Amino acid sequence: MAAKFEIYTDAKGEFRFRLKAGNGEIVATGESYKTKSGVINGVDAVKRAAAEADMDDRTGEKATA
Repeated sequence: MAAKFEIYTDAKGEFRFRLKAGNGEIVATGESYKTKSGVINGVDAVKRAAAEADMDDRTGEKATA
């Protein structure tokens, strides 16, 4: 199963999104939006930005496999 963006309403009735991995695990969540079109624009912005994003590791720790 492929990853997917899930749009939902929160307890305040505002729109949010979360990115779920293929196994159903939530790997990212977005801020709240007042409108559905706003949250859809937010998802689109994340898709565009993530496609070319670099990783900036500021932990100072070496990665282990």
